[in-house]
Order: sequence, then structure tokens, then C-alpha cells
Amino acid sequence: MPDLRHYAALYIVPMYQLDTSPYARRGDGDSQGGSDMSRAQLYDTIGATYTVTRRTEPRIAARIWAALGDARTVVNVGAGTGSYEPPGRGVTAVEPSALMRAQRPAGAAPCVAAAAESLPFEDQSFDVAMAVSTIHHWQDPIAGLREMRRVARRVVVFTHDASDTGWHRRFWLTRDYLPEAADLVAGRPSLTELARAIGARTEPVLIPWDCADGFFEAHWRRPEAYLDDHVRRGVSVWARVGPEAEQRAVHGLRDDLASGRWARRNRDLLDLEAAELGLRLLIA
Repeated sequence: MPDLRHYAALYIVPMYQLDTSPYARRGDGDSQGGSDMSRAQLYDTIGATYTVTRRTEPRIAARIWAALGDARTVVNVGAGTGSYEPPGRGVTAVEPSALMRAQRPAGAAPCVAAAAESLPFEDQSFDVAMAVSTIHHWQDPIAGLREMRRVARRVVVFTHDASDTGWHRRFWLTRDYLPEAADLVAGRPSLTELARAIGARTEPVLIPWDCADGFFEAHWRRPEAYLDDHVRRGVSVWARVGPEAEQRAVHGLRDDLASGRWARRNRDLLDLEAAELGLRLLIA
């Protein structure tokens, strides 16, 4: 594992008492993220249920860990509460949200309060830099990926293909109830641009019907889950579309489940074991 003593005075946060991240709130109440809600602020809002609703999905973890290869040292950028951190390797976590850091379990990897776009490590400090379900929240995803490339010899990223507009039609939740979700990826770098930035290849990742990680698309065959407020609170999409769109979607889905309309419209899904909804691995 890289020697972190050089960074300890400013970045390692014992007991998660201090948020020194570049996304911390300023005294005037604004954020330094340059957007309506920075990543740290967003996860301080939605992150309280993460350890319950956003657990490691073993089949997706197996894909990510296989992509890590024989790496002995790993930096996990946008690490959150520690899901998908590989066992048996020297892991260093990077997470800007104080609330997320506070939920990391006892004995978890040491956690650095920093942003992906400015990682406090020397060049080639790690064998691999990994990032899981996080780059869509970065202020500058391309810059963050290039930082990962700088500090590690290899890069593995689990993300969503924002340029795949077809998934909005394939996924009944966005197609029939929450079309506003499509607007959230407008202007974001395409998968091709992300891959080009670090010289990565891409691999599709299917979502199992009983996925343990409750990300936005995870309950594609379990629609009742989206009626659970705790499930929705663990997904940034709902916070970003706003309460009016959220409640309209929930009410519409509840009515269609009760009437049987959802089952009639989506009967083809009921026999599927996994779905392709735009999730990808970038491997460089």
C-alpha cells in the first residue's frame, strides 16, 4: 500500500470528524461544486440509507474484481460507504461526503476526503484506480478519469452509458413514469469520450433480476420496490428530478400496479433473469 503519511495531516479523517473536501459547504451557504448541488451535498442528502439499500451485488462485484486483475494496491475513488471494495488487497478510499465516510464500517480501508478531479497522490502510486457508480456526479468526469490514470497504472470504472438513449425506452420506469431522468444526462460526456480519455475498452454489465444493490435500474423486475421511500432515498435520480416529478411517478406506478396495467405492459420481463440497461465497465 502507498505510504499515506505524506497526506495524513490534511486528508486522512480519523473518525470522520472533519470534511476537508473541495465540495464542502462554504460559510456563505454556497457550494464549491459549481452546480446546484455538489456531490458531497447530494450524498449528505440521500446517503443516510446507503448501508441498507446500496449493498454490494456479488455478481457485479465479481466482474469488477476480475477486471482488477492481480493488482495489490487499489484506490477507490468516490468510495461511498465501501461497497465493492475488494477483499485481500491494499485499498485506499477517496470520498468527499462526510456522511458517506461516517457510514464506512469499522475496519474499512483508510478514507481520504478529496475530489476525483484533484487526487492527493503521486503519479503511479497504485496498481489500479477504481470507481463504482460515481462518475456521473463528478463536476468534470474527464478530468477525474485522467487523475485516476495519473495515480494508477490501470483503471476500472463501473458506470452508465449516458449516450445510450435507448435505455430510456427499454426501461419502463423512465419510459412510462419518469421521463425527466433523461434530462439528467444531457450534456454529460458520452461513453466513447470517457473511454477515449483513458484509452479504455468497454464491456456491458447485465443487471440480475434480484440485484442486491439498489441503484436506479436495479428493481426492473420488482416494481413495488420503487414505492418504498427508503429505496428511493438511496438513489440520486429521485433527489435530482424533484419532489413533484417523483410523486407523480410514484402515484402513477402505484395505480398501474393495483390495476394490473403494469403487469400487462411488461409481461415480457417476468421471465428474464437479467436485463441490459446501459451499465458498462471501462477497463484501461
